Amino acid sequence: MRGFCLVLLLIGLPAWAMDIQVKMLAEGRALLDIDGKSQMLRDGGESPEGVKLIAATPEGALIEFQGQRQNLALNRRISTQFTEAGTAEVRIASNRGGHYLTPGRINGRPVEFMVDTGATSIAMNEPTAIRLGIDYRAGVPMSVGTASGNAQAFGVQLDRVSVGELEVAQVEAVVIVGDAPPFILLGNSFLAKVDMRIEAGVLLLKAKH
Repeated sequence: MRGFCLVLLLIGLPAWAMDIQVKMLAEGRALLDIDGKSQMLRDGGESPEGVKLIAATPEGALIEFQGQRQNLALNRRISTQFTEAGTAEVRIASNRGGHYLTPGRINGRPVEFMVDTGATSIAMNEPTAIRLGIDYRAGVPMSVGTASGNAQAFGVQLDRVSVGELEVAQVEAVVIVGDAPPFILLGNSFLAKVDMRIEAGVLLLKAKH
């Protein structure tokens, strides 16, 4: 099951101004925070405050309020004055297995991460590194422990790693020879450079000041 990803989005509405934050997005549903109250809406659903979800995808949500529609895209914030808002943050809901999965980018290329607080660094398998154009053979040879025993690996440095609006430069990673792990593990070489906490089962990643 694909992880839910999101960044907070604020929209301001005229005289009847209402703060609406999109906390999570998935195909056909969105978790909205409306004036501090969380509301999970499905396509076509409407909150008690009159906010209607027209359509939602993992990339954004189209909402309607008092006849006006607003398309809220991922990785964008709009304040009540329609200016860029404050600190970047990402919220990730766990899937049925309790894992936090989220799309992101490595050196500008799209990837799928699984958050792993037990991993020292970002870790990926050899085919993934090849797909991303990483010259891992030029990295530092090493041996790492896996579920199947020790495996050959190479330590590399990634130019930039991003999840939503969060981007970290010069991130250490390990490329493991073979097909494991099946996901790119988002380990502490990235997580240690952002603020991280869990709120009601949702993982919150936020840029450090």
